[in-house]
Amino acid sequence: MKQLDPRSVWVFFISFVLRWFILLIILGVYLTVFLSGLPDKTGDVSFGFLNWLWIMIPALLIFFFIWAKLTYHFYRYELTDAGFRKELGVIYKKYATIPYDRIQNVDIYRGILARILGPSDLNIQTAGASAVVGRYGAAVIGAEGRLPALSRGVAEQIRDELIQRARQSKNQGL
Repeated sequence: MKQLDPRSVWVFFISFVLRWFILLIILGVYLTVFLSGLPDKTGDVSFGFLNWLWIMIPALLIFFFIWAKLTYHFYRYELTDAGFRKELGVIYKKYATIPYDRIQNVDIYRGILARILGPSDLNIQTAGASAVVGRYGAAVIGAEGRLPALSRGVAEQIRDELIQRARQSKNQGL
């Protein structure tokens, strides 16, 4: 099985940081306002949480980078005779196979982060499976098959190969 582009580690890292940034800001403001302003035994106001920030922020950044490396390591894909196959997940593994005859469209997406760092996302849309209900009941609309952070050339090559195999599988019927 093939792996994603090595630059995907940075894409995963930045996306983890951005995803958690707002939560960390809210938590930091809450702890600073409600815990740091409390007087200690001598009556002085302590700013202990601000000192902890110098430990927490680097520790979280190191954790996010390690998690991004693990995500990259366990994200694999391949084109088999039966269909497009991918597996991902660090703690919980997810295995997905998309038969070629179900592929309707293959898109390459390059958001602002991808344009800065270079890689592209490959989205494989299938017949009737673009709306997925998540674990908590929320509907997420998107591609059933997604390969994040591929190099531009590899994304175009896989797109062309998937379109060709989808055409061949649909022409082999009646």
